[in-house]
Amino acid sequence: MTDDDESRRAPFAENQGPHPWRRFVAIGDSFTEGIGDPDPTVPDGHRGWADRVAEVLAQEVDDFAYANLAVRGKLIAQIVADQIDPAIALKPDLISICAGGNDVIRPRTDPDDIAAQLEDAVARLSSTGAAIVLFTGIDTGFTPVFRAFRGKVAIYNENVRAIADRYDCVVADQWALKVVQDSRFFDDDRLHFNALGHHEVARMVLRALNVPNDLQAMQPDPLPVRSWREARTEDIGWAREHFVPWVLRRLRHQSSGDHIAAKRPEAGPVRLPGSEA
Repeated sequence: MTDDDESRRAPFAENQGPHPWRRFVAIGDSFTEGIGDPDPTVPDGHRGWADRVAEVLAQEVDDFAYANLAVRGKLIAQIVADQIDPAIALKPDLISICAGGNDVIRPRTDPDDIAAQLEDAVARLSSTGAAIVLFTGIDTGFTPVFRAFRGKVAIYNENVRAIADRYDCVVADQWALKVVQDSRFFDDDRLHFNALGHHEVARMVLRALNVPNDLQAMQPDPLPVRSWREARTEDIGWAREHFVPWVLRRLRHQSSGDHIAAKRPEAGPVRLPGSEA
């Protein structure tokens, strides 16, 4: 797979020296908040691909600032209502928005309608003149839990690519990121990436932006050999701990993000790995 397979546009050429961005704002849901990738330096904190990208970008410029407005569990209408105006107010020159995933995996939702809401958000964000990064959804064909949504995800992705063409956005193409289509790149809940998955997404985003970096591929441990009975026992444990609570929240019209605030509501300096807090 070439880098061109994983990004639709390359706004920055490697031979131009340091990247041009000074203020990065990330918008979205649990994927962008970093759920599944615990931050050992912050109590109950999460790192995630966006933090990892910001850490690389901050290494090249002295006055770099980063904000992350994403909140787990949010639907696209909530993201648009709660995060677009605050993001614009921060005056970013680089914006990422990944939204609609929680909508697509809900029954009886229309990926075209979801994409129309995304386009409204992108139109507003593009008025800032910032570079905008959009995400396609992952190919869910590898996972029995979400395989049924593969067609809806593919339709939504085509809409995302069309929106990117109309507004000259960068596309970070998760659908083409085959390496993460592997259960070893996911958290125990089988929905969110773990540290390995977030790391690979960060590498993909940096490739899409044409930003040189030293991030190396992380190799997962081999899958343990399980008997049929052990695998079913693990499935039952997963359903009890993760799937049933998720269904109950849907029935109760609750969200995992209720009463959760954005982890980085203001644009500020990035603490680099290994540095003092």
